[in-house]
Amino acid sequence: MRVLITGATGMIGEKLVGLCHEKGIKVNYLTTSKSKIEKKENYQGFYWDPKSDEIEQGCLEEVTTIVHLAGASIAEPWSPSYKKAIINSRVKTAKLLLKTLADNDHQVENFISASAIGVYPSSLEKLYHEDDESIADNFVGEVVRKWEASADEFESLGIDVAKIRIGLVLAEEGGMLEKIKKPVSLNMGSALGSGKQWQSWIHIEDLAGIFLFAIENNLTGVYNAVAPNPVTNEELTKELAKQMGKSVWLPNVPKFALKAMLGEMSQIVLSSQLVSCKKIEAAGYNFKYKNLARALADLT
Repeated sequence: MRVLITGATGMIGEKLVGLCHEKGIKVNYLTTSKSKIEKKENYQGFYWDPKSDEIEQGCLEEVTTIVHLAGASIAEPWSPSYKKAIINSRVKTAKLLLKTLADNDHQVENFISASAIGVYPSSLEKLYHEDDESIADNFVGEVVRKWEASADEFESLGIDVAKIRIGLVLAEEGGMLEKIKKPVSLNMGSALGSGKQWQSWIHIEDLAGIFLFAIENNLTGVYNAVAPNPVTNEELTKELAKQMGKSVWLPNVPKFALKAMLGEMSQIVLSSQLVSCKKIEAAGYNFKYKNLARALADLT
């Protein structure tokens, strides 16, 4: 079996590539950096430049599944130009893949796209499932709506589509954990806003595991990629401090201060999404990290 992965050299992609190789799944990958291209039997790189609709021939050879992980980080300042880059890095790349499939003979049967739980409106009480159709009335909601719509277009080619809505990713390097570990390590950690906002987290190993599960089981439809036991922001901060042997003594960072520092981007840390993982569990995925304490112990 051979898959084509976009974003293969990123945080999630690297983990997924490793899992694929453990299972004997060969990987083709697309990169905008020619220096990252390797040509091994089980790991073949191909150049692409979505801005100019350029994609190297041969990337689809023997490929039966495409995993679309490419996308600019949303954890960078949201200037008007960068907001466009966030959307284009997801949507324009998908359109180039779609055009490439439409214009060439191929064996692709499945398209698996990353997505985000930020699509769900912020709520301290509501438990969100995949069939909830409400969409957050903010920039992240707009991004996910366009992101998932671009994935759905692959159905027009008779290709099955799965969308994996990713929660707060916990990893040693990259992601939110890396950003909050520094102040905690200096005994300067504190909850954000009210601290009551729900953080539906997932360990990087389980996230990559869910993508592998989707590949191996030809999943279709929407799946939340979050661990079974979400926590509040305050609980996350205190548990991280405990694992690092530090204390949390400072008052919460007020909402107005976060908005002053981060502007519109403050919605990332202030939004509350309590999200269910029952659907992916019912499909047969077994989480390795179900509880925050164990996940943080592994990462810290």
